[in-house]
Amino acid sequence: MSLEKIIEMGKGTMAEAIGIEITEIGDKFVTGKMPVDHRTVQPFGLLHGGASAAFAETLGSIAGTVLVAENGNQAVGININCNHVRSAKSGWVYGKAVPVKIGKKIHVWSIDINDEEGRLVCSSQLTLAVI
Repeated sequence: MSLEKIIEMGKGTMAEAIGIEITEIGDKFVTGKMPVDHRTVQPFGLLHGGASAAFAETLGSIAGTVLVAENGNQAVGININCNHVRSAKSGWVYGKAVPVKIGKKIHVWSIDINDEEGRLVCSSQLTLAVI
């Protein structure tokens, strides 16, 4: 799957609505960025944990699907865990999904989200089912 195809598939989705941009698809990784703005903050002006979870699941699901798409399969999230370790108030956050375990039916991906200064904001683990 090309980066261009992934970007096209994201049109009209929640990812597009909250400003998630996929920036690179590599050998067993996917990177992206998400704005910290009115679409992604909670009432106190901090990055919403749900936005971080959506960002992490988007990156991990794309990464898993890229690995299995040539066989006509898709990877879908069945569990996500997010540890929110630092707040972000503005700018962009950057994420990278990398595999922990790639099986025939189950994938586990690690997704770290960092602020513009490279500091860890959220550490996530996503389990995907291959369907």
